[in-house]
Amino acid sequence: MEKGITAEEVKKNRIQVSNSKKSLFFYVNLSKRYLQQYNEVELSGLGMAISTVVSIAEILKNNGFAVEKKIRTLTVDMRDDPGARPLPKAKIEILLGKSANFDELMAAEEDQKETGEGDEPN
Repeated sequence: MEKGITAEEVKKNRIQVSNSKKSLFFYVNLSKRYLQQYNEVELSGLGMAISTVVSIAEILKNNGFAVEKKIRTLTVDMRDDPGARPLPKAKIEILLGKSANFDELMAAEEDQKETGEGDEPN
């Protein structure tokens, strides 16, 4: 953990991604809000959700909203029941920061929403 950052502050900007509970774009939009609020977002996922975490990060990077700061992979022991044997599960954590033109892109996105999405002239 970096100096000057408390554990509580680190957890505030963490999104734990599920593979089945929410849509991909729910997490993309939530990540944008976290970037606006905290300047960084940490995406975290276990097992099958790892590919979803990577997809979210790539969407944000490819659209110019975020820059990759850190990627960490690890294995954590998970238990189905308190007395059960621990099962190793793969985990990924991706730390993203705001891109240099994040605010401009967000403003343009807001303008697009106000003028009506999908209203293309013929």
